Amino acid sequence: MSTAAKLAYRPFGLAGGILAGVVSGALFKQVWKRVAKEDDAPRALEGEYRMREVVLAAAIQGAIFAATKAAIDRAGARGFTKLTGTWPGD
Repeated sequence: MSTAAKLAYRPFGLAGGILAGVVSGALFKQVWKRVAKEDDAPRALEGEYRMREVVLAAAIQGAIFAATKAAIDRAGARGFTKLTGTWPGD
Protein backbone atom coordinates (compact mmCIF):
# COMPACT_ATOMS: atom_id res chain seq x y z
CA MET A 1 0.00 0.00 0.00
CA SER A 2 1.30 3.46 -0.82
CA THR A 3 2.18 6.06 1.78
CA ALA A 4 -0.68 8.27 0.59
CA ALA A 5 -3.18 5.44 1.06
CA LYS A 6 -1.84 4.74 4.56
CA LEU A 7 -2.27 8.39 5.48
CA ALA A 8 -5.75 8.46 3.96
CA TYR A 9 -6.77 5.42 6.03
CA ARG A 10 -5.49 6.85 9.32
CA PRO A 11 -8.69 8.87 10.09
CA PHE A 12 -10.78 5.74 9.42
CA GLY A 13 -8.65 3.79 11.89
CA LEU A 14 -8.82 6.47 14.56
CA ALA A 15 -12.58 6.86 14.22
CA GLY A 16 -12.96 3.09 14.33
CA GLY A 17 -10.96 2.87 17.54
CA ILE A 18 -13.05 5.53 19.23
CA LEU A 19 -16.27 3.92 18.04
CA ALA A 20 -15.08 0.51 19.25
CA GLY A 21 -14.39 1.94 22.71
CA VAL A 22 -17.82 3.53 22.97
CA VAL A 23 -19.72 0.52 21.62
CA SER A 24 -17.80 -2.07 23.63
CA GLY A 25 -18.16 -0.04 26.84
CA ALA A 26 -21.94 0.10 26.45
CA LEU A 27 -22.10 -3.57 25.49
CA PHE A 28 -19.96 -4.62 28.45
CA LYS A 29 -22.12 -2.63 30.84
CA GLN A 30 -25.23 -4.49 29.61
CA VAL A 31 -23.52 -7.88 29.76
CA TRP A 32 -22.23 -7.23 33.28
CA LYS A 33 -25.69 -6.18 34.50
CA ARG A 34 -27.11 -9.50 33.30
CA VAL A 35 -24.24 -11.68 34.49
CA ALA A 36 -23.62 -10.15 37.91
CA LYS A 37 -26.96 -8.44 38.58
CA GLU A 38 -25.01 -5.26 39.43
CA ASP A 39 -24.87 -1.90 37.67
CA ASP A 40 -21.10 -1.49 37.75
CA ALA A 41 -18.27 -3.98 37.33
CA PRO A 42 -15.70 -4.26 40.13
CA ARG A 43 -12.50 -2.30 39.73
CA ALA A 44 -9.09 -3.65 40.66
CA LEU A 45 -8.66 -1.38 43.69
CA GLU A 46 -12.11 -1.89 45.23
CA GLY A 47 -11.52 -3.97 48.34
CA GLU A 48 -15.02 -5.38 48.75
CA TYR A 49 -14.68 -7.66 45.69
CA ARG A 50 -12.83 -10.95 45.48
CA MET A 51 -9.91 -11.37 43.10
CA ARG A 52 -11.95 -13.80 41.01
CA GLU A 53 -14.69 -11.21 40.40
CA VAL A 54 -12.26 -8.46 39.44
CA VAL A 55 -10.31 -10.67 37.02
CA LEU A 56 -13.47 -12.13 35.49
CA ALA A 57 -14.88 -8.64 34.88
CA ALA A 58 -11.61 -7.53 33.26
CA ALA A 59 -11.47 -10.64 31.06
CA ILE A 60 -15.05 -10.19 29.86
CA GLN A 61 -14.45 -6.51 29.19
CA GLY A 62 -11.25 -7.23 27.27
CA ALA A 63 -12.87 -9.93 25.15
CA ILE A 64 -15.81 -7.70 24.27
CA PHE A 65 -13.50 -4.82 23.37
CA ALA A 66 -11.23 -7.00 21.21
CA ALA A 67 -14.13 -8.54 19.31
CA THR A 68 -15.87 -5.18 18.82
CA LYS A 69 -12.65 -3.50 17.67
CA ALA A 70 -11.90 -6.31 15.22
CA ALA A 71 -15.41 -6.13 13.74
CA ILE A 72 -15.29 -2.34 13.40
CA ASP A 73 -11.74 -2.35 12.00
CA ARG A 74 -12.72 -4.97 9.45
CA ALA A 75 -15.83 -3.03 8.41
CA GLY A 76 -13.75 0.15 8.13
CA ALA A 77 -11.17 -1.61 5.97
CA ARG A 78 -13.88 -2.92 3.67
CA GLY A 79 -15.43 0.53 3.36
CA PHE A 80 -12.02 2.08 2.65
CA THR A 81 -11.39 -0.55 -0.02
CA LYS A 82 -14.72 0.17 -1.69
CA LEU A 83 -13.89 3.87 -1.76
CA THR A 84 -10.28 3.63 -2.88
CA GLY A 85 -9.75 0.17 -4.36
CA THR A 86 -6.83 -0.39 -1.95
CA TRP A 87 -6.90 -2.70 1.05
CA PRO A 88 -5.46 -0.75 4.00
CA GLY A 89 -3.71 -3.71 5.65
CA ASP A 90 -1.47 -4.78 2.78
